[in-house]
Amino acid sequence: MRPGRIRYLREHNPARMKRIAIFPGSFDPITRGHANIVRRAVPLFDEIVVAIGVNSAKKYMFPLEQRMAWNETVFADLPTVTCDWYEGLTLDYCRKRGGTFMLRGIRNGGDFEYERTIAQMSRYMDKGIETVIMFTDPEYAPISSTLVREVLRNGGNVDSFIPPQIAIHA
Repeated sequence: MRPGRIRYLREHNPARMKRIAIFPGSFDPITRGHANIVRRAVPLFDEIVVAIGVNSAKKYMFPLEQRMAWNETVFADLPTVTCDWYEGLTLDYCRKRGGTFMLRGIRNGGDFEYERTIAQMSRYMDKGIETVIMFTDPEYAPISSTLVREVLRNGGNVDSFIPPQIAIHA
């Protein structure tokens, strides 16, 4: 069968499942690296949910409402990207939202080892949810939310680390 015919059948099949990806994280705060992953992933999925995981045992620098507002602002121009939050297991949230993909971004080898372990455990727990890992563009590799928070705590300027649509000042 011709490749064009396969694509046509896939796109015009009424039974075709919607490709929904969940991009989980704390986004405390959202960084240019997070935005880079989501924007590059848009053509791959019908919908991407940027989902803030809330862990009651974790201390956050910014309240959930602020992180939600930032995410909504950063992705306001992308109609297939929505923002949400959840408590509990990410896999449970994926199932609840109808997600069949978990989107993850990695910056370096340390991230890769961590994400591989999470992806393998997720696959063991639910074979219906596939993890898709994307490498951030090189210019964003040194940026992490942890480092952004540290710069902020010490009065530094983080404008070059966060999306231009938001402003955070120490």
